Amino acid sequence: MTSRFDLAVVGAGIVGLAHAWAAARLGKRVVVIDRDAQANGASIRNFGFVTVTGQQHGETWSRAVRSRDLWAAIAPEAGIAVEHRGLILPFRRPESQAVARAFLQTAMGAGCAILTPEDVADCLPMLRPRGVLGALTSPHELRVESRLAVPALRAWLMRRWGVEFRGLTAVLDVAPPIIRTSRGVIEADSAVVCPGDDLVSLFPDAIARHGVTRCRLSMMRLADPGFRLPGAVMSDLGLVRYLGYSELPEADALRGVLANEQPEHLRHGIHLIVTQGADGSLVVGDSHHYADTPDPFAPEAVEALILEEFEAALGVTPPPVIERWTGTYSSAPDRAMFVERPAPDVRLVMVTSGSGASTAFAIAEQVIGGLYQTTLGETGL
Repeated sequence: MTSRFDLAVVGAGIVGLAHAWAAARLGKRVVVIDRDAQANGASIRNFGFVTVTGQQHGETWSRAVRSRDLWAAIAPEAGIAVEHRGLILPFRRPESQAVARAFLQTAMGAGCAILTPEDVADCLPMLRPRGVLGALTSPHELRVESRLAVPALRAWLMRRWGVEFRGLTAVLDVAPPIIRTSRGVIEADSAVVCPGDDLVSLFPDAIARHGVTRCRLSMMRLADPGFRLPGAVMSDLGLVRYLGYSELPEADALRGVLANEQPEHLRHGIHLIVTQGADGSLVVGDSHHYADTPDPFAPEAVEALILEEFEAALGVTPPPVIERWTGTYSSAPDRAMFVERPAPDVRLVMVTSGSGASTAFAIAEQVIGGLYQTTLGETGL
């Protein structure tokens, strides 16, 4: 094992792994330190959906585009299967149609399209959405199975890039070249801290300045429904949840309609995403509840609301639930992510919008590029 490293990355979730990869590309000796034996947080408790369409206009959307491209390049090298590509969002309200049309007029709508009800029936012959008026489609997304992709990415970093991992190790203090841990000192010239939703262990004052809390999600896996989706499926609720849509002026009218028709869904922060795995099972969610320490309980009533939207948006009875879990991620009221510089050779990186899988690779290129005063986007894999 290496005795001294160029970079220590604290946190082995997708954000930490992305930074380890970005540094290793520059030839740096990298160690990743995590308190768990393997990734166990938001990085594996999600849809595995690398979302481009609907991300907030500006840097977040641009990072999602770049990260999607990097996922597409890395996946075959790392032995990660891309389960499906693209997005289809059937809508059932005229106000949703107005939002979709407005979105197409933005630069983010390039490559996207609106389908007629007849086109929706051809594209999704296995589904019968209730009262469908059309659908917004996008070719830009890709989906991986997170619980398989993250361990595969870690193994690839070790095999291809020589990254070392120290698991079951708590980091107590970061002051390069000394990283104090529960298993002794690790020496590294620089450090990137990617704490996930740990708001208190390292640099808590810097995190608190951004008003960060935690968000709890209710997630489910449903049995194979006997058909294959052509891509991820969302619903009208996503048009007031994702900022790329909801910040459009046309979203105000839709928000008012939903507040009248589905107030409980909005109260619980519910919107619908449905993705499918190689085994046919469907990952379905989710809800959003915020607190400094969210309770671990997932109310059945919230699950019922999610499945109600599933049935309305897809027009089929939900298959049996075969797995349930809660996820948590860091959330800030006014930013998708932030980077702090506690010391010249330390970076604190936190994604605060649930978009880690969608943006982490591009964030890592920017952070590592800044740390080592280079531009990673211009280098090859």
